[in-house]
Amino acid sequence: MLAHREHARGELAHKLAARGGDAMVIERVLDALEAQGLLSEERFTEQYVGARIGRGHGPRRIREELRQRGVSTGTAGEALERDPEFWSERASRERMRRFGEAMPADSREWARQVRFLERRGFTPEQIRSVLGPPPGGQ
Repeated sequence: MLAHREHARGELAHKLAARGGDAMVIERVLDALEAQGLLSEERFTEQYVGARIGRGHGPRRIREELRQRGVSTGTAGEALERDPEFWSERASRERMRRFGEAMPADSREWARQVRFLERRGFTPEQIRSVLGPPPGGQ
């Protein structure tokens, strides 16, 4: 499995258990792989975060996906730690890629773009920095 791509420890443990592996044996094997440098949560996390950023995902979505794969909160937080302007720029790029250069003209379109950016995993602060307040002051 590690020959194809990096895995998080929890993700690999789950896959091995699903194939009928004994929990104690799995833990020993994973410990040995970590000791040899063949399994690294940090390496997996860096690669995963880079790939998800490249696909236009925001920090909230990436953090949740890492949690689902068993990556520790601390490791995920370190990998997602970026300049706040970085995430706002990524949100802006995703908005323009999907909706074009023009900003939303009415509150309905503004709400539609907010929902899109929320689904991509951007925070309310990042979305506000891109879209500003809704048109008409609502």
